[in-house]
Amino acid sequence: MKREIGDKNIDSALRPSRWEEYIGQEKTKGNLRMIIEAAKMRGEAVDHLLFYGQAGLGKTTLAALVAKETSAPLRIITGSSIEKAGDLAALLSSLEDGEVLFIDEAHRLNPAAEEVLYPAMESRKLHIVIGKGTGAHAVSIDLPPFTLIAATTRFDMLSSPLRSRFGAIFHLEFYTQGEIAEILRRSAKLLSVKADGEGLEVLAKASRFTPRTANRLLKRARDYLAVKNLKVIDKETARAILGIMEIDDLGLEPVERKILELIALKFKKGPVGIRTITAASGEEQATIEEVYEPYLMKLGFIKRTPAGRVLEEEAVEHLRREQWRV
Repeated sequence: MKREIGDKNIDSALRPSRWEEYIGQEKTKGNLRMIIEAAKMRGEAVDHLLFYGQAGLGKTTLAALVAKETSAPLRIITGSSIEKAGDLAALLSSLEDGEVLFIDEAHRLNPAAEEVLYPAMESRKLHIVIGKGTGAHAVSIDLPPFTLIAATTRFDMLSSPLRSRFGAIFHLEFYTQGEIAEILRRSAKLLSVKADGEGLEVLAKASRFTPRTANRLLKRARDYLAVKNLKVIDKETARAILGIMEIDDLGLEPVERKILELIALKFKKGPVGIRTITAASGEEQATIEEVYEPYLMKLGFIKRTPAGRVLEEEAVEHLRREQWRV
């Protein structure tokens, strides 16, 4: 087992395989277990589900747990991998009875492929056109009972017709620092890494309230222990890891500190438009909006206003503590 955890399967090894191992998202877990139990009692496939929230919050893990609880096979694809409507039609027609189809980043589905999903989700029908021109004719194929689980980091980019066809929609929230610390303790045990409470607290605080980030920091701490021939992740070791990765005590990375500094110094704390921030920072607008801003807003560092982004006083104080020129 240790050899498996040390290779490319490490992320899979750290992923919870039972509800009891899944820490956090209590309301979502409770509702999902009720939906699954009710479907079992009726002898039906679980209703179609939609998970949305920031990356790394456990959407794929929840999909895997739903499949496991229903003893159903799980097929995972990404929205961007479906290039044509025919690709999705072929996939749907190959589903087994009760199978769970998980589409990650569902907002990347092209409109033509999305149209194929509507009758498949509503009435388990696959409508395809055979032939071309005047000889073309429509054919309807019955699909077996299946569960579609979609996940997205951009709920606003999903079309209204697609959203309306899900039986339940769940918003995954950021985790608490206590939950992250508990996740780190579990992961450290699985990795056979010793860590004390203070060391885990430092890592948890810098984990951006996200399990994926927490496990990434823990893996780098494990590497540091091996290279330095150390035995325990303590406070000093955890801070050393953050320093090497150029991450501050709140988990801010260099690009995020650069964005804060730009707004603070160059634009006098705002308001400043997102396009101006994009041009000044050299980062893509989508990256700023999807990756960096959600966490900065969670910390209360940035506020979105009709006039643009405004830097809050908490951000200024943090930059001062980090010895930036503010």
